[in-house]
Amino acid sequence: MVDFRKEYLGNGVSVVVSDEHGFGTDAVLLADFVSPKRKENACDLGTGCGIIPMIWYRNGQANKIFGVELQKKGYEQAVESAKISKAEEKITFLNINLKDIKSEFGHATMDVVSMNPPYKAADSGVKSASQADLIARHEVECNLSDIMSAAAYLLNFGGRLCMCNRPERLSDTIVAMKESGIEPKRLRFVVKRPDTRPWLFLIEGKKGSKPYLNVEPMLVMYNDDGELSEEVIKIYGEYKENVK
Repeated sequence: MVDFRKEYLGNGVSVVVSDEHGFGTDAVLLADFVSPKRKENACDLGTGCGIIPMIWYRNGQANKIFGVELQKKGYEQAVESAKISKAEEKITFLNINLKDIKSEFGHATMDVVSMNPPYKAADSGVKSASQADLIARHEVECNLSDIMSAAAYLLNFGGRLCMCNRPERLSDTIVAMKESGIEPKRLRFVVKRPDTRPWLFLIEGKKGSKPYLNVEPMLVMYNDDGELSEEVIKIYGEYKENVK
């Protein structure tokens, strides 16, 4: 644990990061996009260091929060994050493969499921040097079909699955959702500046819902003057100085 470091998120909540398991802007934006209601039970798959559950906890969101992480070190960081933030009564982290979700959770027990997935298909791009990065960035341990299967099992009827990914994976994501009985309902693209192409999308699907996709206005990270947009400042709160 010598390389574990605390990063303060605000409101008395911190997350433990390391060289192998940290987090980026995409995870913070996804946590905000999901924003579980106070009475909802929420589960974050592939939670890494636990950043998304810790943001929900910081914001006073959700009823019970769960985080699932395959890699042991990431899981240990998440557990430590909950401990130092005094969130252990509300947040439960599990060190399991999302493919084995049925061994730990009952069917249709979640109102919300989220995941910041590996963006690259197993056979695409330059492979990451470290095992931790390889699992986080490439679909070597799970793919979109595995994620949808786990989410479909966990979600109750009308429950929400929220994800982020690169724009080139949008069609793959929508197809995988539909094949699992999760209907895409909300889509938002993220751009660095108003005149740039999207580098990320945020998508929400509902289990058992009828087709109708609402494309929301783009989320702009920086204004024309190179300053953080008001919306991003609001999302990050006290942590806004760490936006990259």
